[in-house]
Amino acid sequence: MAKFEIERLSTGILELDRIIGGGVPRGFVVAATGEPGTGKTILCVHFIAEGIKEGDHCIYVTTEESYDSIIRQASQFGIDFAQAIKDKKLIVIDALMGTESPWSLKSLEVEELVDKIVGAKRALGYGRARVAIDSLSAFWLDRPAMARRYSYFVKKILAKWDFTTLVTSQYAITTSDAFGFGVEHIADGILRFRRYIRQGVLRRYLLVEKMRQTSHSLIMHEITIIDGRGLMIIGPVGRRREDVALPGKVTKRVLSAQKAKEAENR
Repeated sequence: MAKFEIERLSTGILELDRIIGGGVPRGFVVAATGEPGTGKTILCVHFIAEGIKEGDHCIYVTTEESYDSIIRQASQFGIDFAQAIKDKKLIVIDALMGTESPWSLKSLEVEELVDKIVGAKRALGYGRARVAIDSLSAFWLDRPAMARRYSYFVKKILAKWDFTTLVTSQYAITTSDAFGFGVEHIADGILRFRRYIRQGVLRRYLLVEKMRQTSHSLIMHEITIIDGRGLMIIGPVGRRREDVALPGKVTKRVLSAQKAKEAENR
């Protein structure tokens, strides 16, 4: 039986490509989830920059930064989004500022988002395409119960237009809970970004929790963000105490049960 070859798209980060078996399978929806400040937006920038380099039609949807902010952020890592826009290789859809630009969203409605992305694809031309939606969870912040339905709708429509899609999903800082779990359910891949304070220093980590049709790494990797270069993977993380320790509430119940048993035996 002949082996089925999967076409994969580079993320723009070579070490991440290696961890996920060579890149993201064409047509997939991959969710980058995690708290703010963990590197999700920078991953989107790398993903789109690589698409521009490979000749893909690229679209970047920004909901939490302005059009100008995304252009500046990309330039910090040596990526010229402004030139790509002039060359008609990239369209940035601004869902934050609500300007009069034809590529600006007036409201955070999923139907308007999809219509705008499809319109941008028509403007760029037919062929292999990439879209980064940063973030998709912004479209249901006030309607978290709709997260799964909205996510499915976005995936269904974009698949018909030959998009490989990277979406970000925010987690709350205080609870680490997602703003609706729809993305995780429908996504073909999940990249979970985490952050911890180690000896007074903020450290960032990345774990591939899911990637269909892929034999991917199951090991958490430490990452860093370097000015002029972007997101870099430092290497795998060894087992830590918190990885195997029981949660605090469980530990308290176990200790309480042990004390009760000792009291009975006295």
